[in-house]
Amino acid sequence: MSEDVHILQRLQSRLSNINETVGRAISWLTLLMVIVTFLVVVLRYAFNLGWIAMQESVTYMHALVFLLGAAYTLKHDGHVRVDIFYRRLGPRGQAWVDLLGALLLLWPVCIYISWVSWDYVASSWQVREASGEAGGLPGVYLLKSTIVLMTALVAVQGTVQVLRSILVLRGIGAAGGHDGESSREL
Repeated sequence: MSEDVHILQRLQSRLSNINETVGRAISWLTLLMVIVTFLVVVLRYAFNLGWIAMQESVTYMHALVFLLGAAYTLKHDGHVRVDIFYRRLGPRGQAWVDLLGALLLLWPVCIYISWVSWDYVASSWQVREASGEAGGLPGVYLLKSTIVLMTALVAVQGTVQVLRSILVLRGIGAAGGHDGESSREL
């Protein structure tokens, strides 16, 4: 294999590892959400105690799981799609669909979301936005920043998809079933 193929494969692997690491780390928040929700309920109904910050933390964790887990889900082909035509295509056809989908749909949507959310996030940073509730969590501006981070992570995974497609079209690797996972059908 040529040196450029090795470079593409290494780059694809390193970029893919970013979302694998983030996804695995962020997945622990689902367990923490369950524990905190359980504590909120027990404290409220058994001891008549409640903390707004604790309740808001569940919302923060939920948002983080969805925003930062989106690229991980894309990496493992977990987003729902209609595979009526895709599954009938061979590896090269699937590679073309993945390549064009990333270039014409995924990246433009990431750019658009980043662009329209930039002022929203920036204005939140300007005032160091905090919860509107007394005793609520500070750092709403940090939570809002994950919108831009989500688009970056999804764009990185889109890059992995583009690189994988290029390799398949060059006769190296296999298309579909992102990173060895099976495709989900609707």
